[in-house]
Amino acid sequence: MTHHPPPDSQTATSEGGPRTAAPDPPAATATQVFHEHRELLFSLVYNMLGEIADTEDVLQETWLSWTTRNQAPNAEPIDSPRAYLVRIAVNRALAHQAAISRRRETYLGPWLPEPLVSSLPGVPVADDAADVAVRTESVSMALLVVLQTLTPLERGVFVLHEVFGYAHTEIAEILGRSPSAIRQLAHRAREHVHARRPRYKPAPHVRQQVTERFLAAALGGDLDALLQILAPEVTMWSDGGGKAQGTVGLRPLRGRDKVARLLAAVAPGSGKALDIAFRSVNGDPAVLLLADDAPYAVVVLDLTPDGDQVCGIYAIANPDKLSHVE
Repeated sequence: MTHHPPPDSQTATSEGGPRTAAPDPPAATATQVFHEHRELLFSLVYNMLGEIADTEDVLQETWLSWTTRNQAPNAEPIDSPRAYLVRIAVNRALAHQAAISRRRETYLGPWLPEPLVSSLPGVPVADDAADVAVRTESVSMALLVVLQTLTPLERGVFVLHEVFGYAHTEIAEILGRSPSAIRQLAHRAREHVHARRPRYKPAPHVRQQVTERFLAAALGGDLDALLQILAPEVTMWSDGGGKAQGTVGLRPLRGRDKVARLLAAVAPGSGKALDIAFRSVNGDPAVLLLADDAPYAVVVLDLTPDGDQVCGIYAIANPDKLSHVE
């Protein structure tokens, strides 16, 4: 459930009608400043943790720490609220890592990050969905999967430096480490990420076209078309968390022949009862599958550098990870 800072309280007037009570200036300022930076904090923490619920927990802790600091008697002014909030949020996220790691050790099947689902570009979004739609700094599903193979500190440094452009000296202040230690962490993280995921990003229209072709081949049970569109080294992750019917395998499935034959055998039957909607997932065109108007699965594809073939399939069907999807 999304946590938000408490709204301004209401009191009754002498005439009996409600009116909004003006909070004291420090509290009002603290609330306003936090809201101004909330989306930045969300993106930072989400890219580190890959879980929306955990991200919201960290933001709630950050909010409580922030308001406590501002409401303390004779509290000194904070020169840079943004830097202060980022430092709290990042370090709170790192403190959550041990519990998250323990939880994933008992997770059934492949673990995938919780998807951020929004409308495709150009499609109007409701005001209440705008907070999700503007989270453009979230990295792709494929990169999030690679980031989870880094140590927590490496992941934090990579996100701060490579995604949000923080200098090594700034990161050193945030994490309480020396700049030289941060540079070493950044170098190791960058080498690891680039070795597993070269820098490229197919154009959105190319990704959309390949996604449509893939879906038609899979749901149509067209083995030849699947063998053509899948890269030889394709890997398929199916995250049901032990709670979703129809998810396949406790480990990622690797190899074009295995993946194509599985999809051709399973997808046509399961797809008959599903509706298809194209959405943006972590900034990339993807597919939302619906059963009786309820989210059933999110499917995200990763493409080869030339954009012609699918090298990664990420299917998220764990209902806990789709509870926020509309």
